[in-house]
Amino acid sequence: MATNVLISVICHDRNSLVADVAGRLFDLNIQLGDTTFAVLGDAAEFTCIAEVPGDVTLEAIEREIASLNDMDEARITVSAFDMKPVHEDSGHITHRIELDGRDRPGIIARVSEVFGQFSANIVRLNSEHIPEKGHDRYVTRFAVNIPERRTDACLATIANTAGEMRMTFRYERVED
Repeated sequence: MATNVLISVICHDRNSLVADVAGRLFDLNIQLGDTTFAVLGDAAEFTCIAEVPGDVTLEAIEREIASLNDMDEARITVSAFDMKPVHEDSGHITHRIELDGRDRPGIIARVSEVFGQFSANIVRLNSEHIPEKGHDRYVTRFAVNIPERRTDACLATIANTAGEMRMTFRYERVED
């Protein structure tokens, strides 16, 4: 009987990392569900919910991932996933939003509070500190689900918040 697990790999970033991890999981007949990958500094994080056949143990998955190249210092965690493996409607992305400007304390906190005021759900978040001559830039990208009836007010408030922080604000609506 198949079970759902959460697999998390944190290791040094390198080319072909996603291909190697996903390929090894495929070789074990593991079906990937929701999956994320991010470069964080000089590290990388691969996380997924996966459906694992009954004859594959959690320890075997950890061992197989650990046997890949350059995994000596990797933190690999495989654990049972007892929540639903498929997200609700609020997990569907309706808008992608980008803020770009000088690094300022509280950017993520302030914008996240605005989303909360409008019952918007952050589905994905990515922020990047970019060193530049003269001053550093901070680019933050949100993939969010904004309730239709609250979209205009939410986006206007985000634009105002970005303006107060002297950041550029861009968004795009994601079509179904």
